[in-house]
Amino acid sequence: MIHMGFSGAVAFFLVRVFKVVPPVKMTFEIYATCVMPISAFFASSLWLGNTAYLHISVAFIQMLKALMPVATFLMAVLCGTDKLRCDVFLNMVLVSVGVVVSSYGEIHFNVIGTVYQVTGIFAEALRLVLTQVLLQKKGLTLNPITSLYYIAPCSFVFLFFPWFLLEKSEMEVSQIQFNFWIFFSNALCALALNFSIFLVIGRTGAVTIRVAGVLKDWILIALSTVIFPESTITGLNIVGYAIALCGVVMYNYIKVRDVQASQVPVDGLPERMSKDWKMEKKSSDIFVPSNSGESNGGTDLGSGSFSLESNMDEEAAPLIASSRLSHIGRTQVGSHAV
Repeated sequence: MIHMGFSGAVAFFLVRVFKVVPPVKMTFEIYATCVMPISAFFASSLWLGNTAYLHISVAFIQMLKALMPVATFLMAVLCGTDKLRCDVFLNMVLVSVGVVVSSYGEIHFNVIGTVYQVTGIFAEALRLVLTQVLLQKKGLTLNPITSLYYIAPCSFVFLFFPWFLLEKSEMEVSQIQFNFWIFFSNALCALALNFSIFLVIGRTGAVTIRVAGVLKDWILIALSTVIFPESTITGLNIVGYAIALCGVVMYNYIKVRDVQASQVPVDGLPERMSKDWKMEKKSSDIFVPSNSGESNGGTDLGSGSFSLESNMDEEAAPLIASSRLSHIGRTQVGSHAV
């Protein structure tokens, strides 16, 4: 709750006072259908995830977090931002089997803590997918600052009420040692984390942020076994987590392969344009440029068409380039005729 309040206050000063970035035109419909659910799921994931630390060890929590790509993929399919594919589904099954094996080998297994953590994982997955919809599908030009400007205050409200109703009465003020610099530095780290999460989701996708966190989970597991004596891990823990990581790495490979396959092979584009240019010259008996004119015109035309068509579809680019060449050829005919 303190993190969200601090992040919202900083975002408010950056947007409204210092005017570092302008606010977007946020309608009530988008705020009610996107911002409020994102804030609610964000608050739920924080609340459930922090509660799990009271029941299970830090190392086991990080192992359970390997389920995040599975939860995110399922939520993305349900929300329509991703398609159900057989190869990806098999990877998700592999991750799930690895987490089950790791849970079976856990020494201090606790059902309540596991339920808290898994429920928080699915809430976080919904939050990530809805954030991707808000940033990419709704046509909003939100940056990390404006995202926190709208989401952080609402998350603060969703965290305030359960704290006030459930936790405040059990807190003893005499036992609380409040250190301003510890809380301030901690809130700064949370602000930087939120900025980076929104930036990565806006530029890539919801699953990428979880795949990129695999290294962080390994470091947390290693450090928790050293710092906290109760975070002991067994060989079966390691085997199960290794199986889950294999599924995550294979999923990442499939995504990278799909992105590379969808990109336009720009190396072959100038050759296709050159062939289209030659076909235009053969099919036109009206104008035949001289060698010097052909060389100059071809160079300027090639560079200009390549820059214009480099972002177009592979099949449409030759047709558009050919029609544009025909238009320029007719323009040259008219100028020579005059």
